[in-house]
Amino acid sequence: MGGLDIIGVFLITLFALLIIGVPIAFTLLLVSAMMLFYINNYDSQLIAQAVIYGTNSFTLLAIPFFILAGEIMSQGGISQRIVDFVASLVGHVRGGLGYVVIIASVIFAGLSGSAVADAAALGAILIPMMIKMGYDRATSVALVCASALIAPIIPPSVPLILFGVAGQASIGRLFMAGIVPGLILALALMIFWYFLSKKNNYPVGKKATLSELWSTFKRSIFALVMPVIIVGGIRMGIFTPTEAGCIACVYAFFISIVVYHEMKLKDIVSVFVATSKTTGQVLLVAATAMSTAWVVTTAGLPKDVAAALSGFSDSPILLVFIIGVFLVFLGMVMDSTPAILIFAPIFMPLIKSANIDPVYFGIIMVLDLMIGLLTPPVGTVLFVGCGVGNVPLNDLVKKIWPFILIEFAVLFLFILIPKLVTIPMTWFM
Repeated sequence: MGGLDIIGVFLITLFALLIIGVPIAFTLLLVSAMMLFYINNYDSQLIAQAVIYGTNSFTLLAIPFFILAGEIMSQGGISQRIVDFVASLVGHVRGGLGYVVIIASVIFAGLSGSAVADAAALGAILIPMMIKMGYDRATSVALVCASALIAPIIPPSVPLILFGVAGQASIGRLFMAGIVPGLILALALMIFWYFLSKKNNYPVGKKATLSELWSTFKRSIFALVMPVIIVGGIRMGIFTPTEAGCIACVYAFFISIVVYHEMKLKDIVSVFVATSKTTGQVLLVAATAMSTAWVVTTAGLPKDVAAALSGFSDSPILLVFIIGVFLVFLGMVMDSTPAILIFAPIFMPLIKSANIDPVYFGIIMVLDLMIGLLTPPVGTVLFVGCGVGNVPLNDLVKKIWPFILIEFAVLFLFILIPKLVTIPMTWFM
C-alpha cells in the first residue's frame, strides 16, 4: 500500500459520498470505516471510541458558550444597538448603510465568532433598512454575507478554536493573530464599497446631530464594551477562551435582561432550545470529524502528504499557496467544521517541517475555508443570506462574486506577505 494509494482512497471516498448527498456526519463515519478496512484494522469499537474522544475536550466547550452568547445578543437587543450607533457615525455618507454593515460586522465579530450568526443577526436588521433607502436587494445581501466572514477571523472565533484543537496550536495566539487580518479584510471591503457606491450613486442618509450621536452611544455602551472584555481578558491572561465564552453568556444575559430589558426570563427557554439545536449539529460533525482525523493519522496520511509535497518545503510561500488552492476547492464542497478538523492534522506536520508558523497557517486555512461559505453548493452563509434577504440564489451569486474576488485577493496578500499576520500578532501578545 503506497502513500498515494491511501491518499486516493481517502479523497475518492470522501468526495464520492459528498457528491451523492450523504449527510456530512455519516460521510465522515463511512470514510473512517473505509480507511480502517483498507489498512486491515477495522473495528467498530475503535470508531466509537474515537467519536467519544473527539468531543471529550475542555476547549470545545467554548463553542456552545459562544453560540449561546450569539443567541442572547440576537434576542436581547444588543445587535440593534450596535447597528444604531454605527449608523449614527457613518450613515450620512454616500452608501453609508454599506459601511454600517462592515463596521457592525467588525464589532459583532468580537461577540459571536460565527459567520452564520453574524449574517443572520445583522442581515435581519440592515437588509430591510437598505432596501427601504433604495439599495439593490441582491447587492445588499451580498455585502452582508461577505462582511459576515470577518466574524470567524476576529476573536472570539469558533473556527479558530476548532483549528487550535485539531492542529494543537495555541488558541490564545490564534485569537491575537486574527485581529489585524480581520481589520484588513474589513478595510478591503470598505474600499470596494466606496467605488461601488460612486458607480451606482447609492443614497446619502441624514447626518446625526451630536445629541443623537451621544444618545446612541449611551444606549450601546454596554454592547460595545463586551468584545473589549472578551478579547482583553484573554489577552491579559485573566481567563481562557472557554472561560471567556462563559463570561460572554453571563454578561449578555445581564445586559439583555437587567439593563436593556429586551429579554424576559421566559425567553431563556427558547434561547437554550435554539442553542442546543445549533450546538448538536456542530458537535456531532466535530465528533465524527475528529474520529476521521484519528483514522487518517493512524493510516499515516499526514506522513504521506508531507512526502508528496516535500519538494515544496524549501519554498514556504509556494507551499502555502498550493495548500491554499486545494482548500479553495475543498471549501466549495465541504463545510468548514469537518474540513478544519480533518485536514489541519494532515497538513500540520508538513507546515512545521517547512518552518511555517502554525498560527499563521491557521489564519490562512480558516480564511480560505470561510470564503467557501459564500460559494455553492455548500455555501452556508450564502443560503442564510437568501433566506434573510428573500433573494433568489441565482441573483445573489451574480452580485456576490466581486466580493469573493476581493476576499481572495486579501487571502493571497497574506500568503505573499506572511508578516501582515505574524508581526501584528506579536503586538497583541
